[in-house]
Amino acid sequence: MLRYLATGSFLLCVSDFAGVSESSACRYVHQVCRAIARQRLNFISFPTNDVDEKRIVNEFYRLSRFSRVVGAVDCTHIQIQSPGGDNADIFRNQKGWFSINIQCVCNPWLKIKDIVARWPGSCHDQIIFDNSNVKHTFETGVIKGYILGDGGYEVKPYLMTPILNPTTRSQQLYNESHIRTRNVIERCFGVMKRRFPVLSKGLTVDLKNTQAIIVVCAVLHNVCI
Repeated sequence: MLRYLATGSFLLCVSDFAGVSESSACRYVHQVCRAIARQRLNFISFPTNDVDEKRIVNEFYRLSRFSRVVGAVDCTHIQIQSPGGDNADIFRNQKGWFSINIQCVCNPWLKIKDIVARWPGSCHDQIIFDNSNVKHTFETGVIKGYILGDGGYEVKPYLMTPILNPTTRSQQLYNESHIRTRNVIERCFGVMKRRFPVLSKGLTVDLKNTQAIIVVCAVLHNVCI
């Protein structure tokens, strides 16, 4: 399965199962992917104790002296084949190709702490965040501290974005610190896509299996870290 995720091809899977047909090998891989995806909460979650929370805050602060940060949030598009049907075009993103727009929050070690992998490519990042469980946990105080997002997000008491037109040295310093700290989510996406090139090349399986594979890549990315 790991070799499938790395190549995006089922052909290698067939050779791994001597005497098993290609369709059976594909079915086994998808069954394993869905089984791993169902265990995602055991591998993708925010810390539940003060010690781990403090380690995250301290490491984010070490990056560029930004206080009380517990995560960085952003979205990235994973290319898919057209899902077909009357609603297929909602999966077409601004660049004109079909995708799933996935939202992730990561910690300073590039480990994914939250993932949403169900929204079509035409959906804006803010819409995905507004309908996510992670927003609810911050607004209800279950998670305390700040998450950092880019200018596409709405500023909240717990979500900090860059200042659009900084005019003072303090504002410039804030933006510099924000950008260097938030950069971990860009690096996280880059590392995960290099680790599992299928996320860059695109997925050509049905939508249900596509979503499971994306979550599995996130789980295994965390395991690797």
